[in-house]
Amino acid sequence: MRFRAKIVDIGCIQHFSKVVGTIAKLAKNCILRITPNKLYFILTERVANGGVGIWCELMQSHFFNEYSMDGVSEEDNEIYLEVCPDSLTRSLKSAQNAKTVKIKLTKRHTSCITFEIELPSLTNQSRLVVHDIPVRVIPRRLWVDYQEPKVPDFDVSIYMPALKMLRNVVERMKNISNYVVISANWCGEMQLKVETDLAAITTHFRDLQNPVLDKGNTSQTSQSQQSRDRDVEEFAEARIDIRKLAQFLIGQQVNPDKVICNIVDNRFIHFFLLHEDMSLQYFMPVITL
Repeated sequence: MRFRAKIVDIGCIQHFSKVVGTIAKLAKNCILRITPNKLYFILTERVANGGVGIWCELMQSHFFNEYSMDGVSEEDNEIYLEVCPDSLTRSLKSAQNAKTVKIKLTKRHTSCITFEIELPSLTNQSRLVVHDIPVRVIPRRLWVDYQEPKVPDFDVSIYMPALKMLRNVVERMKNISNYVVISANWCGEMQLKVETDLAAITTHFRDLQNPVLDKGNTSQTSQSQQSRDRDVEEFAEARIDIRKLAQFLIGQQVNPDKVICNIVDNRFIHFFLLHEDMSLQYFMPVITL
């Protein structure tokens, strides 16, 4: 196996750092999947225990000036590594003003992802900072555990309001309850509701848009197809852990172009963040009381 990549553009370095920083806010450990065209960050927790799922895709051509890899074999030209995103983030902190960042798979006392960060200098001598981050190579027989999650058709899909505003609402609500019910319909309406024995508080968002989505893109279905099965004014809802939702909203550093909320009624919520050169899917199962 071999992997080597290089980033020169400072904007790409900073954007890559923000993507990794976002993943670090959501997962202590995850799988880094390396393919000839893309990098993936993957987390698959046990849904039965309230675990979340993450599927983040980065187009390597949008980030790296140089990129080469050889997988475990010619037929299976991929590499799967278990990594600690927080360690990656700490290493990239010194790269915010770097001239170049080289990333490669190395063998020290164990397998490592090595960052070689070239920093600007007032003299002719360059400064080089090297970080070796231990990783665990995932054997081929376990790859099946880290494929893109397959989900059933969504009951409602809706573009979310501004994340900053949503984050402020959720931050206040989490002081009231451990759970929040998110509901939406095909009329551009979305609600966040928390309940206690003494009160129920609901925040309403109106005049949002409902996307028309391609069935072949992340297993999503179109609005017209869903509307045949349910009234457009009928709400689909899911009760989820409000602290995990707050963690998801606070951790966003990539400023996505759009954020879509997909709801499978009383089963789970799927957040889909779209950016020009990356996408992030976040799956949260419902909490049954």
